[in-house]
Amino acid sequence: MSEYMLEMNRITKEFPGVKALNQVNIQIKEGEVHGLCGENGAGKSTIIKILSGVYPYGTYDGEIVIRKEVQHFQHTADSERAGIVCIHQELALVQELSVQENIFLGNEPTKMGVIQWDELYRNTTALLKELDLKINPNEKVKNLGVGQQQLVEIAKALSKKAKILILDEPTSALTEHEVEILMNIIRKLKENGVTCIYISHKFNEIFEICDSVSILRDGTYVGTKDIHELDRESLIYMMVGRKLDKMFPREPHTRKELSLEVKNFSVYDEQNPGRKLVDRVNLQAYKGEILGISGLMGSGRTELVSGIFGAFPGKKEGEVWIDGVKARIESPVEATEYGIALVSEDRKKYGLVLDMSIAENITLASLNKISAFVLHPDDEIQYSQKYVSALNVKTSSVETQVKNLSGGNQQKVVIGKWLMTEPKILILDEPTRGIDVGAKFEIYKIMNELVEAGVTVIMISSDLEEVLGISDRILVMCEGRIEGELDYREATQEKIMHYATGGGR
Repeated sequence: MSEYMLEMNRITKEFPGVKALNQVNIQIKEGEVHGLCGENGAGKSTIIKILSGVYPYGTYDGEIVIRKEVQHFQHTADSERAGIVCIHQELALVQELSVQENIFLGNEPTKMGVIQWDELYRNTTALLKELDLKINPNEKVKNLGVGQQQLVEIAKALSKKAKILILDEPTSALTEHEVEILMNIIRKLKENGVTCIYISHKFNEIFEICDSVSILRDGTYVGTKDIHELDRESLIYMMVGRKLDKMFPREPHTRKELSLEVKNFSVYDEQNPGRKLVDRVNLQAYKGEILGISGLMGSGRTELVSGIFGAFPGKKEGEVWIDGVKARIESPVEATEYGIALVSEDRKKYGLVLDMSIAENITLASLNKISAFVLHPDDEIQYSQKYVSALNVKTSSVETQVKNLSGGNQQKVVIGKWLMTEPKILILDEPTRGIDVGAKFEIYKIMNELVEAGVTVIMISSDLEEVLGISDRILVMCEGRIEGELDYREATQEKIMHYATGGGR
């Protein structure tokens, strides 16, 4: 038997105007956790879609070999029959069905065409126990948090007896505790001989769980290294083809006049109107600074900024002042009129219209600039091209549909859309989630340039290194309140976590 469980030989895949993969060769050993790294647009998603049968044999050149057998997948069912199961970054669960129904959907135990519910419950319970997941099999998926839903996706994949498990950014919505659960699951799978392909932009996870790493850059194969041959800097160099002197390009900022003031601001749960998600928050943000907002998941960070922006559906109380003037903001349109822009944490749900072009998305919040009763397509293209160039969006045309871009380039389109509104205050909620180190660096530079241009920048991030590395001042939230405020010169991860866990009370 070959030492390789999976071989991808001379894989080439082209789309109109772009070669997504060019003669890529990757070999993965049986029973190892193999990392796949590269910038957004490097070709990782294309590799996944070829392996999982989304792109059928014949639409690409090269061959896939599993245990010395050449595979010709025509659809995803062929891939799954060969033992390949993929957990995609976007969840594919049926919200109205229970956990057990989702896990065994299409593979339910039946007798004479009738589902055997007792057996389904037993099988689900056994699987959840094996994975150490404390989830009720009868609970509807819609009642679970996003992190728990992600773990249900993993249980669903494992119910198919995967030989090769592909995990695409599996921890993007997980808490620290859930990440540890996932890492333990992967270790158990490795002990049981399952081969895992692990895709993540989080280097700490790559170095914790992977045995080896293959790197792609601009659709070409750069190389494969044993994890012990790599450190953070060498991995970054292989990914981006250049050395990044600093992960966080901190620039000296001079704080100027007060731009945004929030007084006694509260936001209430739409489903439970008596419950406060944000409780009497007071904050000030100034021109000439990057204000970081940190806190654990569920601390109220997103509810706070979406409430300020007029986008949160629940009731809110308190005052918002812009440049010394009390603002009345009940909708994002009104917020935009006051000069506020919000790049939301879920770019695909709230930031983009995926079936529309780059040009249409960038101009969507600024139609008054390109239309006077009638839309002017030439102006739309001209304006959008300006931001595509400024943000270095990798695309052959501004008329490309946004859904065909990589995650990092989609994020740049969202930022471009809001920059076109020429905001006074730019709020960025998890601006670098799910994007690569090179794209992150570019976004940090854009933030610095905006501050120099007089824009007030507010950034929410779950990444403590990012908060510490790019913020001038940091507010830490816990259970809907601001527990602490730190200047970047005094801030540490330990101090942030102290306040994030209620230590300031």
